[in-house]
Amino acid sequence: MERYIINGGLPLKGEVEISGAKNAAVAMIPAALLVDGVCRIENMPHISDTDMLLTIISELGAKVRLVNHSTVEIDCTQVSFHDAPFDLMRKIRASYYLIGAMLGRFGVSKTTMPGGCNFGERPIDQHIKGMEALGAEVTVEHGFVYAVATDGHLHGSKVYLDKVSVGATMNIILASVLASGRTIIENAAKEPHIVDLANFLNAMGADVRGAGTDTIKVYGVEKLHGGTYAVIPDQIEAGTYMVAAAATGGEVLIKNIIPKHLECISDKLRETGTIVQMYEDSVLVRGNDNLRRISVKTMPYPGFPTDMQPQMATLLCLANGTSVITEGIYDNRFKYAHELRKMGANIRVDGRVCIIEGCQRLTGAQVMACDLRAGAAMVIAGLCAEGQTQVEDIHYIERGYEEFVSKLRNLGADIRIADYPEDMCFPERNVAAV
Repeated sequence: MERYIINGGLPLKGEVEISGAKNAAVAMIPAALLVDGVCRIENMPHISDTDMLLTIISELGAKVRLVNHSTVEIDCTQVSFHDAPFDLMRKIRASYYLIGAMLGRFGVSKTTMPGGCNFGERPIDQHIKGMEALGAEVTVEHGFVYAVATDGHLHGSKVYLDKVSVGATMNIILASVLASGRTIIENAAKEPHIVDLANFLNAMGADVRGAGTDTIKVYGVEKLHGGTYAVIPDQIEAGTYMVAAAATGGEVLIKNIIPKHLECISDKLRETGTIVQMYEDSVLVRGNDNLRRISVKTMPYPGFPTDMQPQMATLLCLANGTSVITEGIYDNRFKYAHELRKMGANIRVDGRVCIIEGCQRLTGAQVMACDLRAGAAMVIAGLCAEGQTQVEDIHYIERGYEEFVSKLRNLGADIRIADYPEDMCFPERNVAAV
């Protein structure tokens, strides 16, 4: 087991390049199963989630070739249906995109229930509703999801999502691109990675219209062809570095971004007094020693993203006054509050509401990454804190952040990866609190 060792108190300064969007890439890899030819995907983030998905489709018969660090070629021409490596599938939430992709390609699918981070129940009932509307019979037994097209193939239909769901929206798109007829998805999610998936599929010959609105229409085509596509920059990675710059009182130019995708994050940072200057494809963030309290509520895009909630909470621990965060997406995404309290934060949770009384400083401690974004929040807290912080369970963080340590080190952070166990040098006043 490995962990991060962080010596805090250093402001981040310099430039950082944002990688491809994790949430788009993990849908595009299963989508390649639908393509008759070679997909060349550029700006692919090199993270554990994409590595696992590439391994899974390789086990299904796909030919996968890494062209360079950020470009992969996938040829699924010879893929056939058989059991996938379930030990990998159950480790990653995005494995559920294989339901739609395999149904669309083979008319049948067998997957595990989704894994990944655990911050509340994330049912797949809307996914199932969509597949059934398209003509599939779906059963969930013994931890597996079985789906089969009752007529041997899927057909277009109208699907109204009872709840806005990013995963269900993308999964139904995947299942319907090769279905006969027209599919209409109403109350669809609008996130940037949904638009990116639709653009990827359209580049391969699909006919997906309306992505980015609450009504998406998919006109089924007979086949998809190969092509080249570049993944959009990662909104959440960019936001994480923005908050890290603000929290450490640093000055960081964040490059390779789409400014519109960051407006919801930029607006909240400006409310705290952080200086945010947007350019054509970059953003400059300059910290402020006198952070103001704010209120935040997470909502579907274009609202403030739930995946930025833990990072923002860490920043607000250092703000003057009382800040309130309301989680509008998940039931149990404040597990990290206990870890921040170890570092001196005054933070309490009541259901979906988190109340933060700002403090003058955080102090180093031994903490754990409860999930991917909570792990990033712990790293930000360690960068701000006095003394040394040890972050455990970093495998969560490496699911979604490419070269996290090296990028932070290039910004002047004192952070390294260490094997377990390692002697720690915590100040005497912190030992009892850990």
